[in-house]
Amino acid sequence: MQILIRPGDELPIYRQIMSQITEALAVGRLQPGEKLPSHRELAEELVIAPLTVKKAYDELESLGFLETQRGRGTFVCSRLPKLKMADQREQIEAAARKLLSLAYMVGVDLGGVVEILRKAEDELLHGSHSAASRAAG
Repeated sequence: MQILIRPGDELPIYRQIMSQITEALAVGRLQPGEKLPSHRELAEELVIAPLTVKKAYDELESLGFLETQRGRGTFVCSRLPKLKMADQREQIEAAARKLLSLAYMVGVDLGGVVEILRKAEDELLHGSHSAASRAAG
């Protein structure tokens, strides 16, 4: 699994790590029981402080996505938390309103938003990032 950090992003780096790990879980690029790199290894790879990765791992562990096995490492939980659609629908709707508001403010119509969503879905499902998204970071 590849994690891309965007230092200028409004989202703190540990949240970027959390987001990319949960996205990978959502689309099946990370599987239950799969071992993750240690927080030190990932920090070295990303050229960030080990405590930043540890904070992301700790938060994901408290949410039930990861588990640390002493002396063995950090793994995706074999039994992931089940998210209820009813509990998440309100958040999805709020995110949709925010996305549409932002798009309309910069002149992107609904068709453009759908195109952006399709591209984002492709990136989620295939783990690819375009040259443009890499250049942005």
